[in-house]
Amino acid sequence: MKFMARWSIREDKWLPILKQWSQMTPQQRADGGEGVKILGRWHDLASRSGVVILEATDLAAALRYAGQWNPHMDLDLVPVMDDEESAAVAKQIVAANAA
Repeated sequence: MKFMARWSIREDKWLPILKQWSQMTPQQRADGGEGVKILGRWHDLASRSGVVILEATDLAAALRYAGQWNPHMDLDLVPVMDDEESAAVAKQIVAANAA
């Protein structure tokens, strides 16, 4: 399953998180934990927010990933699909609605 996590960091947590993030190695930043592969991450430093797309073996793995960051920031986690997956589901929706 693929998930999108959007985060925003409160002002009082901003500098401590920047310090922690900037001191992590590339390997540490890429490590999503057991059952999680980070597909991509983008940062908007001006608004103290960003997004990560991850692939997880199951919901529990995705929630473990979110849980390691949740104490430091507000985080929303939602399932998402790529183009091919969404096109297949769209065909099923059209067929189910006889459109």
